[in-house]
Amino acid sequence: MNSIRPLDLSAVDQLGPRARKCVYWQTDGQVGQDEPGDPEFEKEAWISHVSLEWGVCGQIASYGDRSTGAAFYAPPGMVPRAACFPTSPVGSDAILLAGLSIEHGAPGGALTSLLDAVVVDLRRRGIKAIEAFGVTSGDTGDVLSRDTCGSESCIAPTGFLVEHGFTVVAEHETHPRLRLDIESEHLWKADVERALDQLFAERGFATRRLGVLSGATARHTVDPRAGRQSR
Repeated sequence: MNSIRPLDLSAVDQLGPRARKCVYWQTDGQVGQDEPGDPEFEKEAWISHVSLEWGVCGQIASYGDRSTGAAFYAPPGMVPRAACFPTSPVGSDAILLAGLSIEHGAPGGALTSLLDAVVVDLRRRGIKAIEAFGVTSGDTGDVLSRDTCGSESCIAPTGFLVEHGFTVVAEHETHPRLRLDIESEHLWKADVERALDQLFAERGFATRRLGVLSGATARHTVDPRAGRQSR
């Protein structure tokens, strides 16, 4: 079963190689910028700065002793990439989801577990909304990183975000901006889901199917028979 822990300064070494090296969100993509001398150092420096100035800025997923994914989030003013999208700026009352990715071979459900953990943390800190830039096409044009990871590797697919409660607030062909207003009911369902996962694990049962009661899917679901959103 996936386990989730907050990303604080003592947990940086627990990031997987993909999350540790990606500096897509920590750069602003300006043409002619120097290549990063050490992406891992840049990423750690950003985590340290945001953690000291604002607080916890990430969640780490693991399976056993192996890191399986990570999510990063911060006020948009602390994320250099935030102003580079055609659907910027992020709402003044929202925190930006600045990176959501899984490591090679991660088990199913890792992204959902990470997103739920982000929502729970922000709700407890009094944050009212999360915004994210989605990706809807493999052709991302000039929206690239200095480490050449590309936006498709650390931006959640638009479909995933919509299925997990986000709504599009700024349309765009490849990079729409989406928003999730955090509600107490949403968090209650997320907490129940985690409690059920823990109970199943303790009793030795296979982990139940993710997404059935997810706090991140409480507001919107996808009806496979109709091929459209239902509420």
